[in-house]
Amino acid sequence: MEEERAIVGFPPFLLPPPWRSKKDKMESPELAFTIWLLACVSGPADGYPNGKVTEACSSMMPLHGHYPQLTPKHIITASETEFRPGDHIKVTLSGPDFEGFLIQARDAENLDGPTVGSFMLVEQSICQLLTCNHVKNSAVSHTHKSKKNHLEAYWIASPNAPKHVQFLATVVEKYHIFWVKIPGPIISQPNAPPLTTIPTTPKTQPTSQPVSHLIKPFNASGCGFMKFCIRNPTNCNPEAANCFFLSFKPDGHSVIIEMSGPSEGYLAFALSYDQWMGDDDAYLCVNEDHRININTAFLRGRSSPVLDSENTLEDMSWRLADGVLQCSFRRKIHLSDNQRRYNLDVNYYIFLADGEVGEGGPIYKHQRQPLISNGMCNVTGPPKDLGGSRSPQLIKIHGALMFVAWMTTVSIGVIVARFFKPVWPHSLLFGKEIWFQVHRTLMLTTVALTSIAFILPFIYRGGWSYKAGFHPYLGCTVMALAIFQPLVAGFRPSPHGPRRQLFNWVHWSTGTTARILAVVTMFLGMDLPALKLPYPWDTYTMIGFVAWHVGIDVLLEIHGYCLIHKVELIDDDRIHILQSLTSVEAEGRMFKQIVLTIYICGNIAFLITFLAAINQL
Repeated sequence: MEEERAIVGFPPFLLPPPWRSKKDKMESPELAFTIWLLACVSGPADGYPNGKVTEACSSMMPLHGHYPQLTPKHIITASETEFRPGDHIKVTLSGPDFEGFLIQARDAENLDGPTVGSFMLVEQSICQLLTCNHVKNSAVSHTHKSKKNHLEAYWIASPNAPKHVQFLATVVEKYHIFWVKIPGPIISQPNAPPLTTIPTTPKTQPTSQPVSHLIKPFNASGCGFMKFCIRNPTNCNPEAANCFFLSFKPDGHSVIIEMSGPSEGYLAFALSYDQWMGDDDAYLCVNEDHRININTAFLRGRSSPVLDSENTLEDMSWRLADGVLQCSFRRKIHLSDNQRRYNLDVNYYIFLADGEVGEGGPIYKHQRQPLISNGMCNVTGPPKDLGGSRSPQLIKIHGALMFVAWMTTVSIGVIVARFFKPVWPHSLLFGKEIWFQVHRTLMLTTVALTSIAFILPFIYRGGWSYKAGFHPYLGCTVMALAIFQPLVAGFRPSPHGPRRQLFNWVHWSTGTTARILAVVTMFLGMDLPALKLPYPWDTYTMIGFVAWHVGIDVLLEIHGYCLIHKVELIDDDRIHILQSLTSVEAEGRMFKQIVLTIYICGNIAFLITFLAAINQL
């Protein structure tokens, strides 16, 4: 869960490479995913260490993917019990060391309402003012995550302040340990009537449902006729250690969902209207100290996931054994009162992602592309048993064409031009020597395949990929050299022309540079999230191909040297040497033809191996 960033408290489809948010699509298409799932940056999601928490102004809830603690350890005090409009009241927050905080003042009779009044700082090095509910300086938060245990600020009563005001604070001790809306003192205006309601802290945390342990692992029985399943690899058994499994089984007005995969960190799936990250309904099973937390979240582009204020899941259970994480839960098909949870009787793309969790709960970017369903699915419709792909189809075609071009056609074309001129010295094809026609055809095929493959990532991402490292830059260089080669060849001098030697060196050096860069580019591209061939198998196989090509090249060089040495031993006369060379070359034709046949077969074997690996993605 596809394309590249860390999202606060959420898997990157959960961020990539090759996903992009709806905003990205409209404003900057080249910033494409990854990705679908927390896609994200290369480090752990770290919350809001700079205190810019305006997104949490209303709920005061950190978007960390965890439940808040219930018993506060920190205290809020006020210097006065009464106030008049314009008064400055000192507010103090103290307690055990904490990293982050958010302080607000609200109407004591409507704690779910907007902030009231404004604040003035005392310690600007650790505190900053925020604009909440379009009211400037109406909240105070931290500037960095350094430890602190005491802070002060002044609250300024506004002219339209309510009769009773209560101070609230959210305190973050660690990423996964925090308290939300800790109630502070209530201050009142003089002669204010008594409170008409008993002030209570509003509900801010997801409702915690009972969670049980699964007794045995899931199985695939019923997939395709009783429940909707997605499996990777196709038809794998969720009891196995290498199987990613997601199933949906309608049960009355709800759906029983099972999710399983080899992960000791987190598993997550999301429902999306497209194959890009943004406006997606996500569900996470996160391993925290060998206990699985099952959460729901809403993905808003590449910003932090928004947790539900209430947990809409029921019958939650989990199992963690032998490196396989499994969780199951029940969800109603329709949730009309919750706009962030999608109805389950509509067609969606389904993303499935996995990744690591840092100490204390931060979720790291997934190491590979999320699994994406091959098409839009209705999980409450006719049961299906589907596979998915961790690589977009255009990227798979891009990789396949590049492998064909730079592992097969160009390699064979170079070998033929370099070593097989004497093998067919007088044989012509369409008026030209056979070796030349074979070489030219294979080189032009290489240029054509490279050109087609070159444009596919641009079509897929809608522009340049800034998250792919050196791969796109080297790819552009290879494309330029590939086009330059035939253009130069079209102006080659005659065999005995004065500039023929210069042409030969330019032609050889350009081609050799292009081939070397192409191999390097393929090495880099194989491990990008959008393709991600199995590691280290892909590296070793590519090294094997390079060794195979170099070995054949060296063998033919040695063979040619031996032929020339043999001729020199026959006679020292130049004319006789040339005549003998022709005779000896004729003797070596059979050897070269056998080597060429073996080389082509081995080359095709390497190619088929890589194409099969791409097809399995």
